[in-house]
Amino acid sequence: MSQERLAEIVGVTRQTINLIESGSYNPSLKLCMDICKALNKTLNDLFWEE
Repeated sequence: MSQERLAEIVGVTRQTINLIESGSYNPSLKLCMDICKALNKTLNDLFWEE
């Protein structure tokens, strides 16, 4: 899924998704959950560092 499409689904800008991916922005828990739902992943899958 493109950053632009994900941003549309969760209601943010593509730049916000880019900043989250690069580690330059800490999203709210609600935004994290919205991203997980959009991608059919868990919080652990996307946001937990091992």
